[in-house]
Amino acid sequence: MVDSSPNPPLLASYAQLARRSGEALGEFCQKNEIVMEECELPLIDLGGLRNGNEAEKLACVSAICKASSEWGFFQVVNHGISLELLRKMRTEQMKLFESSFEQKYSCGLLNKSYRWGNQTATTTKQLSWSEAFHVPLSKISEEACCGEFKSLRQVMGTYAGEMQKLARMLARVLVTNMGEEREEVYNICDESTCFLRLNRYPVCPVASDVFGLVPHTDSDFLTILHQDEVGGLQLMKDSKWVAVKPNQDALIVNIGDLFQAWSNDVYKSVEHKVMVNTKVERYSIAYFLCPSTDSVIGSCKEPSVYKKFTFGEYRSQIQQDVKKTGHKIGLPRFLNCDQSLNYCTL
Repeated sequence: MVDSSPNPPLLASYAQLARRSGEALGEFCQKNEIVMEECELPLIDLGGLRNGNEAEKLACVSAICKASSEWGFFQVVNHGISLELLRKMRTEQMKLFESSFEQKYSCGLLNKSYRWGNQTATTTKQLSWSEAFHVPLSKISEEACCGEFKSLRQVMGTYAGEMQKLARMLARVLVTNMGEEREEVYNICDESTCFLRLNRYPVCPVASDVFGLVPHTDSDFLTILHQDEVGGLQLMKDSKWVAVKPNQDALIVNIGDLFQAWSNDVYKSVEHKVMVNTKVERYSIAYFLCPSTDSVIGSCKEPSVYKKFTFGEYRSQIQQDVKKTGHKIGLPRFLNCDQSLNYCTL
């Protein structure tokens, strides 16, 4: 009999990892059960940037850049993406994830982009209690991309296009703020290089033991997140974890590693994670503004904190580190050794 359950075998994977690593079940729970302070991210009205007078535009630009430097995260309203489109995308996302695990895993949906858990995990602390489709935008328009989910392809294509416009507008603000008129940051990021990630975090009976998504920074220029009302996103602020209060009227924007490197540490790529829930599942959609793999990332100012690297080199190093150490190291791998900066590589 074919199993029609939509859930991936996360509990079996969790138990196997616990046995393999010699962990006692529940050993990890003390850290995850700590009650986190809840915060509201800086809220920025993009109406001032899109339609305001000069003073309103300057105030909006200042707020974006300040939040990018101090928080690495902020929320935006009046962003130009219709609530109807956001609702349609969420509906299509939920229909997709209602498919059986077998169909999602074996039918090659969305350019074979399905993933679940963490196949490189060696301990329960490295397991992500989630499933996702990590979809290249370049593949969305292809007839075979969505299989039987015809309406998903149309809605997802429109959604990706609107996110692309918003991401490029925000990137332009961040670049110009650094005194740079060069357009390479947003010109090297287009529909052929960027991604959508559709996430589902199933109900978890061992929520105190695992993450929905393990602590990490994003390996892009910036990310735009549309999440539901459940909550679970946490970020590192002032050396402690804080829980982000959900805001259904806003999109969340966070700075990625590439903007931190390009800005010479002016903009901050902040570590964040997702916690799971024992009672309700959670949905989110992330848009990643990424360059081509051969794009060279270098600091816009000298002396440079980081060595130049291509996006392909950066991703390859991350994969090597995850395989070797179980976690991402990221930008510290590319610190300059210039003694005048008092930095050294790992």
